[in-house]
Order: sequence, then structure tokens, then C-alpha cells
Amino acid sequence: MEKITIRDVRKEDCPRIMELIQELAEYEKAPEAVTVTLAEFEDAGFGKDPVWKAFAATHTEDGKETIIGFALYYIRYSTWKGCRLYLEDLVVTESFRGRRIGHMLFERLFEEVRAKKLKGMNWQVLEWNEPAINFYKKLNATFDPEWWNASIDF
Repeated sequence: MEKITIRDVRKEDCPRIMELIQELAEYEKAPEAVTVTLAEFEDAGFGKDPVWKAFAATHTEDGKETIIGFALYYIRYSTWKGCRLYLEDLVVTESFRGRRIGHMLFERLFEEVRAKKLKGMNWQVLEWNEPAINFYKKLNATFDPEWWNASIDF
């Protein structure tokens, strides 16, 4: 019997989450951009001062659970809007896309926003990623063409 569920990510899930992060980087044509180590990733989520949380989409068949997707987020503060959930990454492995798993992850994120009484949720999408853009449009997301991304690496 096949079953798909959404649950909190645990520390022991980090190696699989890192595999999915690499899969996302390859899809986004930037496989070399992932430079975080597993130890750094684990510490950032489960160390003394965790900065991220995540939900895992799991597929269970014949009693064996496999993580097939995740949504990783953190809480950010907007001086204009207040506390908001920032979705850093949402990934569903390619062989499971088109089965509403992304929708299930978003529903769990929406529950988290409501439970924490946050003011909303933000994320980014690459301008060429039409499947993701079309998915977000179905969720009634708005897109802001005025803001550009900026970053500095150290």
C-alpha cells in the first residue's frame, strides 16, 4: 500500500534533503552553486541556534519510507509587513511531480503561517521556471516585477 505524508524534517533526514537540494540545483542549471556541507546544514537546522525548519514529503510503500520532497523555511521580519515565513526551497523529486505533493507541502506551510500568526509568506522563483510559476498562479500568488535580487558572498 502506497502512502504520501507530510511531516517535520528530522536531523537524520539531512543527507536525503541535501540530495534533493543538489537535484534542485541541477534543475536550476547551477549544480556547482551548492557549497554548504552536510555538517553545516545539520548544524543550521539542528544545532545550538537553528535558523531553518522544514517539512518532508514522504512516500511509504511496503513499510519503507522515502523522502520525496521538502519545503525548507525560516521566519523573517519585514519592516513594512511584520513577521513572515520565507520559503527558501520547495522540491519534489522529478519522478513524483504532478501528484499534488507540492500542493500538500504548501498547505502545510499555510498551516504553519496561521499557527504562528505570521503576516504572510514570501519566496522566489526563476523567471524561466514556467511549471513553478503556473503552480504558484493556481495558489493565487502575486509576482513583483519591480524588485531585483541582490547578494554578496563572503
